[in-house]
Amino acid sequence: MLIRSKRIRLLTVLFCLLICWVSRTMANNSRNAMISVLPAENPHPSIEKHSKLFDGLVGAWDCDFSSIGEDGKITRFKGELFFGWILDGRALQDIWISFPRDPSGERNIGTTIRFYDTKAGIWRVVFIAPSYGGITTLTGGAEGDRIVLNGNDSDGSLLRWSFNEIKQDSFVWRGEISRDQGKTWFLAEEHHMTRRTRNVRSWLPKRR
Repeated sequence: MLIRSKRIRLLTVLFCLLICWVSRTMANNSRNAMISVLPAENPHPSIEKHSKLFDGLVGAWDCDFSSIGEDGKITRFKGELFFGWILDGRALQDIWISFPRDPSGERNIGTTIRFYDTKAGIWRVVFIAPSYGGITTLTGGAEGDRIVLNGNDSDGSLLRWSFNEIKQDSFVWRGEISRDQGKTWFLAEEHHMTRRTRNVRSWLPKRR
């Protein structure tokens, strides 16, 4: 009788643990439900002809970022960049991450969503960086062997973001600013990207 009672208690404990595990798994799946349906393997057939402009950038990239001050001072830092199709392949999202110099610090992260506007015949781009309240909208497309996007900064200055020297395993991204309506341009950012060949993260954020 005593042995049977111990077995019942053990089975009860195991059953409770199983219920907790199932509940936690379901909760986690629920929280990730949106993320699980966001990605797309390929661009949508309706934009197949235009998707080639960005499709070659899909994947993971290791980044050497350079920020250039108006006094000419250059600040360099490392990071990573991820490109992928989303929303049934009708849009492309990228995630820009710069690593903290202090191991205990936080990374900087921003994301871009771009889609081809079939009516206007242009790519529309929205970049957001929540950590500093940044939002930038641009439009553009191919210019020769480059991808060029034009928009406005928050102070009204003209912006020109471009993908240059595009190869299968590398490209150079440049961010330029004009404060005189396009008469002269200042190179504010230049980032060199190298395609990641191994599925290894260069830096992982702290768990919270």
